Amino acid sequence: MPATALLPNHLRPRREKVFGPGPRRKLDRNAKVRIKTLARALTRPRAPGKHYGILTAKFVAVLDALLWSFHNADSGRCDPGYKAIAAKADCAPSTVGEAIKALELAGILSWANRIVRERVHERDLFGHWATRWRLIRTSNAYLFNDPGAGPPRPQSSNTEIQGGTSNQAFISSGTASASSVLDPDNPLDRALISLGRCVGAVPEGAT
Repeated sequence: MPATALLPNHLRPRREKVFGPGPRRKLDRNAKVRIKTLARALTRPRAPGKHYGILTAKFVAVLDALLWSFHNADSGRCDPGYKAIAAKADCAPSTVGEAIKALELAGILSWANRIVRERVHERDLFGHWATRWRLIRTSNAYLFNDPGAGPPRPQSSNTEIQGGTSNQAFISSGTASASSVLDPDNPLDRALISLGRCVGAVPEGAT
């Protein structure tokens, strides 16, 4: 979970607003599978009596829609609207909003607000017609954090980005590095360790 998520709303950094397609990050198929594996690991119950973990099945369905239906692997562009995502994920637009926030808190994605300028004609205070520019929010531009690519680096829309890395890249030097970097008591770190065991980067029985 990002440290900023623990701050009250008025102390959190303001979300980036961008014109045009917004930031992009290319992902190959392997990177998308790693992201999906991490998300599924985070659906496992973490406490007795709980039926789900940090994420629910519906939140993972929203992630699936973003990764496989809307993310362009060649350009890295992913900026669908809530209604389009909801149609693909078979849920309500309000559920999409909740899922996006939960996925960001889990460290799986982030987003920027896309805006456009629109010229409008309206009457001023004296009743005369006038033209002015108005900023309008459109859809969000989504960036996905590949758990096998190290710390995410935001990229602008015109930056060339390399897609995924090898399965072992998210732990730099095997078991010793995993025990010194990842905290087994942290739900996200625990999921990363589980993912590492699945892909063979962390031996069974290691921290």
